[in-house]
Order: sequence, then structure tokens, then C-alpha cells
Amino acid sequence: MSQRSRGVGVGVGLRLFRLVLCRCMVRGKKGAKMRNGGQLLVQSLVGLGATKAFGVPGESYLAVLDALHDTREVLDYVLCRHEGGAAFMAAAWGKLTGSPGICMVTRGPGATNASIGVHTAMQDSAPMILFVGQVGSDMTGREAFQELDYSAVFGTMAKWVVEIDRVERIPELLSRAWVTAVSGRPGPVVVALPEDMLASLTDVPPLDGPVRVHEPGPAMESVEETLTLLKHSDRPLILLGGCNWTAEGRAALQAFAEGSDIPVIVAFRYQDQFDNHSAVYAGEAGVGMPPHVKALIQKADTILAINVRFGEMTTDGYTLLEVPTPKQRLIHVHGSEGELGKIYRPALAIQAGPNAFVRALHAVQGPWADWRAEARAGYMASLRLEPLPSPVDMGMVTAHLRHVLPEDAIVTNGAGNFAVWPNKFLQYGMHGRLLAPQSGAMGYGVPAAIAAKVAYPQRLVVCFAGDGDFQMTAQELATGWQEGAQPVILILNNGIYGTIRAHQEREFPGRVSGTEMVNPDFVMLARAHGFHAERVETTEAFAEAFARAVASPTGAVLDLAISAEALTPRATLSAIREAALARAGRG
Repeated sequence: MSQRSRGVGVGVGLRLFRLVLCRCMVRGKKGAKMRNGGQLLVQSLVGLGATKAFGVPGESYLAVLDALHDTREVLDYVLCRHEGGAAFMAAAWGKLTGSPGICMVTRGPGATNASIGVHTAMQDSAPMILFVGQVGSDMTGREAFQELDYSAVFGTMAKWVVEIDRVERIPELLSRAWVTAVSGRPGPVVVALPEDMLASLTDVPPLDGPVRVHEPGPAMESVEETLTLLKHSDRPLILLGGCNWTAEGRAALQAFAEGSDIPVIVAFRYQDQFDNHSAVYAGEAGVGMPPHVKALIQKADTILAINVRFGEMTTDGYTLLEVPTPKQRLIHVHGSEGELGKIYRPALAIQAGPNAFVRALHAVQGPWADWRAEARAGYMASLRLEPLPSPVDMGMVTAHLRHVLPEDAIVTNGAGNFAVWPNKFLQYGMHGRLLAPQSGAMGYGVPAAIAAKVAYPQRLVVCFAGDGDFQMTAQELATGWQEGAQPVILILNNGIYGTIRAHQEREFPGRVSGTEMVNPDFVMLARAHGFHAERVETTEAFAEAFARAVASPTGAVLDLAISAEALTPRATLSAIREAALARAGRG
């Protein structure tokens, strides 16, 4: 029997399954309907408004799988091929919809495989709930088969970890998990489900309605102080982040920034949260930060940071703002008190939700027209590129995509040098979305694209994947095929792990080790999974190939011939190596 032991119950698992199958819906002493824990959990999720659960089945939560049999087309189980893919889908669902992405996996190996999605949801500040099977409560602490202490495993990567030890507490603890996931700084919650608890019967009713969590609003004094500080600034700058913006909040922020003529930049991989076509938009503060964005942060005298978790990428390794007291006057607005002053001492700290805060603002006036125009000009210049030494020139490809992608397209990517193209050279309007991992997790793009297609079947979903990145979760093509959720996937195939190769050439030039790949035939692989697929050998062939991909009812995979020389938009692999050799005196 497989050590994963997902499909066949043994020992106590089989005995518990038999008990689950005897779900006669008997009546309690006072006539109340009796449910087992699996039914109570699933019916409570339905009451909360969950519609999809991504997972891989396991014997440790058979009672939940059985209950899901009765909720088809209300709460559907999306069968994934690997727990990492399932968890990525749940994390992407939370980021895209604002509602917790639900993931269900078995104990032990299933849980550890899913941990990459939990870490990604935490760094993305995306709501997610991971349900994990657990050994029976009569076996805990013995290192039973596949037993783990989930508080120890997930304690540093989740907002909250809980094990439900009594069936009667399922509604209480599930409600708390849901609220925890969506409130303050949104993030992942892990809920462990012992087998015997799931099989136990109770007459406790399930949750019967959604939880509405209103953002904390700002004190009016803090709003007025914010406006006063901005009025007395020479070079104000707005920096925004987070995925829990509403359409109304985004519109209110744009109206304030445009009415005040203040430039706006976005945190790492959140450029979809502000209209890139606005005259005040000036770019993304993230990996490979453009020089003009660095200059904006350094030259600004006041930074209004809204909903931002100050991470390494957004601050260029914490160098653009001095720790702990920046030279720039910092106004930090966040819904979680845990983020205020966590790294930087703000001149003004405001605990408030981003949407509630920006709705309270009104435009201010200052002599900032030239400052804003300079910022915008820097952004527009950053989109222009010289021709690249590659069979398929991604500069020209992204320029084409800027013209043909629909306004509501959803773009996804994983991690690697290739991610610069959707992150720096596409433009996102008010209705476009970008799903990309702040954690830098390879393999995120394909599952995220499938989750997006599950959520919005009629929208165009385009995934950018490096050849190494794609192979991390390529098996989830089968999930997309089975669900009829097939996006368009662009594989940037250069035969190397590009990010690591770039660092390798900078630090150890000419000494290639462990970064060159021999790839499979991606076209054959994609066709085997029911996708339309083509190899694109030239830049000129891309436009028609992409049109065929978009028109395909089965989704599509385009394998793009990319030269390893075109490793970055503005520096070739050879140039990186030669510069490193020159520094070492070996040029």
C-alpha cells in the first residue's frame, strides 16, 4: 500500500469510515437533526458562502468528502493532482475574490505538500483556509501514522492554527477561522480535523449565513492630519499594496490622487490595484525595481503608504527607507495594528481599512504638477525597449499584448526572471487583474490561472510561465482539463533556471552549475492534457499563434523559443558575465 494511504482506509480509518457511512440522520432527544462532523463542516461552509474547495482526497477526511457528495453545484470539490497545486489555487482564489480560498488535504505528507500555498497566501496577505486531516484523538502524541503537530508546522506561516477536538465546536471555530482569514491583514488559517471528531454525531446546527466584516474606519482627526502633512510637502508620493481593495475603494483612491496630482506607485506585484493608464501612475516597487521608481522613493519627502506590508522587495532590501526612522515623512495606513511600526517608525500611524480610509479623503492642492509629470514620464519610458537577441522577442510580444488583451483579462505568473514581462511590461486597467506570488514561489502561475478560470470561466486568463517554473506544477493541466478551466499558458522556454543563472554569472562568472535543463516536448505534453498547443519559433509568428490560442475552446499552451542570452530586458547573459569578469580582473 502506498505510504500516502489516500484511497484505502486501514485500521481505525476503515472503522471510522464505516461509521460515517451509517449516517442515518437520526433524531436527537429533542427531535433535532443529528449530523456527523463532516456534514456539519461542509454545511457550515455552504452557509458561509463557500462555493469551491480545491484539494486532493485522503482517508483522514473521508467524512468531509462524503458530505461534499451532497453539495455539488453549490460547494464543488475541485480535484487537483498535487497538494501544492491545490493550495496555490486556494491562495489565488482568495487573492482574486477576497473570499477565503478553501483547500482540503490529508494529514502528514498532504499537509506538508500544501505548506507552499499557505506561505504564499501569508506573504500575499490573501485569505485562505486549509483543512487538514488528523489522526484520531485517541492516538495523538504517539507519532501515529502521518501524525504532525500542525501548530508547530504552520505556526510561523499562518495567521492562526487550530485543531477542532469536539464536533460541537465546528461552527464556532469555523466562524472564527473565516473572520480571522479576511480581517485585519488577511491571510491563511489552518484547521486540523481529527478523524474521530469528523465521525462523531451532534445536533448542533450548521452556520446559516455569511459573515460580514466591515473595515475599521479612520478617526477624522487622522484624516485631517494626513491632508495637512501632504499639503506641506514638496514631493508627496502614494504607495499602495494589498489585495483587499474594493472597486469603490480603488476608484476613490484614483480620484484623490488625480485630483491632488500626486504620483502613485504600487508594492511588489500589486500593480493591478491601480489603473496603470492614469496620468498619476508611476510604476511598481518590486524585484528589478526601475531606476525611476527608486528615485521617486528616495526623493519623496512624504510617503502615504496605504495597505502596505513593508517587505524586502518593495524597499530594495530595506535600503530605500532607513530603518527604523526614514528620512521621508511616513504616513502608514493599515487595517492591522501588527503592521504599523513593525519595521519603520511612521510620523503618523493610522489603523484603518484601505477602502474606508481613502473614502474619507478629499483632494488637496500643491505645486506638484512637475513632480507628477516627471514620475509618469519615467514610467512610460520604462516600457520602451531595444530589440532583444532572441528568436521570440518578449519586448515585442508584451507590446502586442498591451494592445490585444481585453480590459478584464486576468494574468498570472510564478517566479523567475521571466516574470519581469507580465510585471513590468503589461498595463492593468481598472478591470484587469494580476495574480503573482509575493513569496517568489515557483509553480504558482499555472494553478493560479486554473483557479481564475474556475472563478471566471468567461474571462481570458493568461499565464506566463518559465520552463522551469512550468514544470513545478505542470500536472495541474489535468485539473484544468477535468474542470473545463483551461487558460492560455505562455511558456518562456530558454532552457535554464534564469534567476539563479543570472546570480551565478554575477558571482561565479563562467562557472555554470545546476542551472541548465533538458526539457520535454511541451507541445506534446499539453496536447496529452487536452490543450491546444503550438511551438512559436519567431516573434512574427506570435500574434497569429496567440489569436488561435485565445480562440481555442480547450485553452492553449504556446511554447515560446527564448534565447538564454535575452536573460533580462536590458542586459544579456554575456554582458552580465563579462561585467563580473571585469570586476574580478579577469576580463
